[in-house]
Amino acid sequence: MVLMASSNLLAQEQPYLLTLDQALDYALQHNRTLLNARDQVTSSKERVKETLAQGLPQIDGSLDFMTYFNYEMNFSFGGTGDEMDIDYSVLDAGDVEVLSALGQMFGSSEPIIMDNQMSGKVQVSQLLFSGQYYAGVQTAKIALRLADESLIMSELEVKEMVTNTYYVTLLTEETLRVIKENLNNVNTITELTNNMYKAGLMEATDVDQLKITASQLKNNQQSIERSIQLNYNLLKFQLGIAPDAEITLADNLDWVLSSINPQAVLLMDYDVTGNINYRMAESQVLLSKKQLDIQNWAYAPMVAGFYSYTKKIITTGFDLTPEHLAGFNVSVPIFSSGMRRSRVSQARIDLNIAERDKEKMREQLETQKRQLLFNYQSAYENFNTQKESVDVAGRVLASITNKYRQGIVSSLDLTQANTNYLNAENSYLTSILTLLQAQTALQKLFSTI
Repeated sequence: MVLMASSNLLAQEQPYLLTLDQALDYALQHNRTLLNARDQVTSSKERVKETLAQGLPQIDGSLDFMTYFNYEMNFSFGGTGDEMDIDYSVLDAGDVEVLSALGQMFGSSEPIIMDNQMSGKVQVSQLLFSGQYYAGVQTAKIALRLADESLIMSELEVKEMVTNTYYVTLLTEETLRVIKENLNNVNTITELTNNMYKAGLMEATDVDQLKITASQLKNNQQSIERSIQLNYNLLKFQLGIAPDAEITLADNLDWVLSSINPQAVLLMDYDVTGNINYRMAESQVLLSKKQLDIQNWAYAPMVAGFYSYTKKIITTGFDLTPEHLAGFNVSVPIFSSGMRRSRVSQARIDLNIAERDKEKMREQLETQKRQLLFNYQSAYENFNTQKESVDVAGRVLASITNKYRQGIVSSLDLTQANTNYLNAENSYLTSILTLLQAQTALQKLFSTI
């Protein structure tokens, strides 16, 4: 048991090395929202079976036992039996037995003891006709379709969240790498400046200025490290991974940049009828139509048949219940004071609302497509601009650093150039993230994520 526990502990401590595709696959299998959505689909399937079963044969059994606690029943009605003037010579044996029983009932005061009773019953019933039943089965199937589509929508949303969080984490780590590299350069220059100050070639303010810059970079580094940890916690939550597990991203910035393909994104075919939101709106219209059918069928009669068999296990001499019974029932709605008419009107109004919502969804999706394409194109143009800016800022920083070492420029010029470079890097990485998020939003809209 100790060895097994140790093995499980080591398995839990093993870090997850995930590419974006692997992260998406893992999320689809373990995300708790998706697990609930799949259970909803399973529940809808069972609901369809339940609705179908209502129109299939139903078999019910019962076992009844009754005791009268030896109750004495007296059927005497005050007569003695001596008053009847009957010529017995003209009666046969059966007539005499009947008269004797009648005499006991009406003329005798002898009580009858009620015995215990026990019987077993099996009844088979079958719905023969019900328009509401058939409409209800179709409604349950449409509800299952909606549950399937809701699962697809949840999968798209989870994919979008995981993708964006993966990108944010990756780019935040790249930001941390840039900060660390810049901090190392500033520390090297600060040490060089301090040596030159000791040699009398620099002023103390130059050293102090560089130390302040290094301190600010150190604070930024710590803040970014905390942000990275928060991003990893969010990613683990979205993936359905335990909070104490370790995750490592297998992809890098070069892979992220290679995934940017504006030509493919801007030329993607788009059909609004394939969008999951529009498909759900269509299913809602169908569901409203079936709800209207159910209310219309409330005016129709319902026919059901039954057969029952009762086996007398313990009985009395006065049990007149037959063993076999069969029949059918016809339920005809006649008058409901306008209740059924109001329900039909409500269902028709709900159908009109669902149809308008479907058309509104079509217009919204068309508008959303244009807006997302505009956002993507603008983000791509800004990405190219920021890429050029960071190249220029890097060359300026290298030039200012070289001049500073030669004593041509001051530490203030070097600090400003370094700040400009960090701002350019931050803007560049932000433009990458904005472009990737715009691309992800389009892929979600086109259901290609």
